Amino acid sequence: MSGITSAPGIARAARGDMSQSLWQQAFRRFRRNRAAMASIYMLTCIAAAAIFVPVFWPHGIEDANWELISSAPAWDNFHWFGTDANGRDLFVRVFYGGRISLTIGVMTTCVALCIGVIYGAVAGYAGGRTDSFMMRFVDVLYSLPLLFFIIILVTVFGRNIFLVFVAIGAVEWLTMSRIVRGQTLTVKSKEYVESAIAIGLSRPAILRRYIIPNVLGPVVVYVTLLIPTNIVIESYLSFIGLGVQEPLTSWGLLISQGAGQLSSAPWLIFFPATFLALTMFCFNFIGDGLRDALDPQGR
Repeated sequence: MSGITSAPGIARAARGDMSQSLWQQAFRRFRRNRAAMASIYMLTCIAAAAIFVPVFWPHGIEDANWELISSAPAWDNFHWFGTDANGRDLFVRVFYGGRISLTIGVMTTCVALCIGVIYGAVAGYAGGRTDSFMMRFVDVLYSLPLLFFIIILVTVFGRNIFLVFVAIGAVEWLTMSRIVRGQTLTVKSKEYVESAIAIGLSRPAILRRYIIPNVLGPVVVYVTLLIPTNIVIESYLSFIGLGVQEPLTSWGLLISQGAGQLSSAPWLIFFPATFLALTMFCFNFIGDGLRDALDPQGR
């Protein structure tokens, strides 16, 4: 009797699971990933600190205390991370630098996402000579070194933070376009796309309704890996003097400034490097969680 009475419950559970969309099922699997969820909480705390600490902290990013030059971390005077070679509070500068680094990482990824998804979907769906020409153009851009491209921009237009967005975003969309093109080649042979063609839908409508929504799974995973990549690129550019410049600051610029005083004031490089590493770990754990959640074999 127990088997008979439990059968309807099992059937209802099965129907309820089938009634959920694939995205809902993926979200449930993602929530069970403890490392990914802990990374989201950690990243949220870092982002919130980057937003609010520079606003409410008693020391500004340019406030200099000439009596406390390169002083060690202390609790009594609110210099919790110490001060730099100009007597400026490192605590507020680390979180202000995090605001700049995270903004650059997210904004350049948005640029790469918009350009790469549209470009790759159009190339994959068009096929033939159009696809060949568009992807050869991508190959040509791949051959241009990022550093060389940025040096040209800085030489022609001067140094400003907008160039960092343009330079990184102009290169990082290339891989995104290749990923989307590969997925589009698979999706466009599906029955629902052929049915849309048969009823006379236009190409833009098919791309908007059927192609792009069905290639977003790998794109979402790649985005979580692209954001930390762009943050590292910005940090590298700032480290060599081609990225963010004073009076602004970023994690890369703080690491560059602290590297010159590694033996005398190690806290100058320890704190920005620690927050940069934590951010990298968080994004990578989130990316791994999304990859496992969106994996068809995981269902």
